[in-house]
Amino acid sequence: MSAKNMILPAAGAVCMIPSAELLASGPHDALAATEAAVAVAHHLPPLWLVTPFVILLLMIATGPLLFHRFWEHHYPKAAMGLGAVVAVYYGFMMDHGTHTLLHTLEEYISFIALVASLFIVSGGILIHIERRGTPLVNGALLLFGAVLADIIGTTGASMLLIRPFMRINEGRLKAFHIVFFIFIVSNIGGGLTPIGDPPLFLGFLKGVPFFWVISNVWLPWLGVILSLIVIFMILDWKAGEGDVKEAPKSSGGAISIIGSKSFAWLAVLIVAVFLDPAVISGFPSLQEMLGVPFGIREVIMFSVAFVAYKTADEEALKGNEFNFEPIKEVAFLFIGIFATMIPALELIGTYAKLHAGEFSVTRFYWLTGALSGVLDNAPTYLNFLAGALGKFGFDINAADSVAQIRTFAAGSASPVPGDVPSDIYLVAISIAAVFFGAMTYIGNAPNFMVKNIAAQAEAEVPDFVEYIWKYSIPILIPIFLVLWLLFFNF
Repeated sequence: MSAKNMILPAAGAVCMIPSAELLASGPHDALAATEAAVAVAHHLPPLWLVTPFVILLLMIATGPLLFHRFWEHHYPKAAMGLGAVVAVYYGFMMDHGTHTLLHTLEEYISFIALVASLFIVSGGILIHIERRGTPLVNGALLLFGAVLADIIGTTGASMLLIRPFMRINEGRLKAFHIVFFIFIVSNIGGGLTPIGDPPLFLGFLKGVPFFWVISNVWLPWLGVILSLIVIFMILDWKAGEGDVKEAPKSSGGAISIIGSKSFAWLAVLIVAVFLDPAVISGFPSLQEMLGVPFGIREVIMFSVAFVAYKTADEEALKGNEFNFEPIKEVAFLFIGIFATMIPALELIGTYAKLHAGEFSVTRFYWLTGALSGVLDNAPTYLNFLAGALGKFGFDINAADSVAQIRTFAAGSASPVPGDVPSDIYLVAISIAAVFFGAMTYIGNAPNFMVKNIAAQAEAEVPDFVEYIWKYSIPILIPIFLVLWLLFFNF
């Protein structure tokens, strides 16, 4: 598509109208287009309102390193205080600002309900692996964790396996062990199903079929997972045996589970995710039945978490050294992140829609990925999905839009002359939103929880900046670059 094409927002959609045709149609249409663009700009937040988000990111990055004691005691005040700055501005200065804040609050409650309930329920399951940590054993466990993440989500898989992973490597646990666990289990592993990671679930709600992701993403997923495991095993082999304790001679590498009854609660949580007519056709809307606008699924999740904790096996909780500090940190920091990123997401989303016609697959891939590493990847995914749909004249709020963009499969004629098949845009956005979440600790909620659990166990854990410069940039960026060259470099 020509970069000269103009993009007009209309009734929530992004319409693609060539500028030459628009001018030829008359001055009134051109004036209407200008007025529409001005209206969009009028409803956008000022650029300076992104400052609280930038400050919060800087504090998260530098606080534990430069002012550890202050940060440890006051991070909830910092996160909520910066979030309050944005909330007050939206509440009093922005048109429809209250609606935006309520919508963000609903998203946050849904987010923390799922993350907290999975964290609490999995804390009642103690897995013992009677083996010593070796490159082969660790690699197999990471591969299993990647697959498990697609079944119970990255949060569930991370919380179930991080402690066993650390235990079998006791005496030889290094910082890279924690980092690669985050890369593989907490992020990229969940890239095959809508259960695996929140962005894919939102795509599912918008009309992406459940098995579309695995059928289109399995090859890049497998390539990246195996590449990371090979790199990890080389580093693990170089690290040597350390002072790791030998497994009991009679164990034969047995795996034992304490608190297996909590798996039933885990199943209830997964089922609760799908209790929605938007997910299961014909399923009654519980919210309409009970006359409430929001929150039935979240109430179920919080209730399950409460009952699961009260009935959890004491030995499992003790063996996992379970406490609420990791989820407390996630809850406070992410309420600040959710609030402060509102203006950033609005500005980015509008830019994506207004310039979608100029965006190639490459730009969608790298921009979605880069922003998913520092913003919540779920709304980032939706913003760029809306931009990709707008590029082809579709509206993300129309029920059949995603189905229409998917009909232009590889090798089929594209609705945009001279452009690549539209299906590949959805693949690029899906992969980037999930995979790039591993770039920072705030890219995905389990990253922070794994970091906190490892730190409490007095394991080597890189700080925010070290994680990025020493691990994610030199390891992930080259892999993501190869992925782009192989699949999206048109």
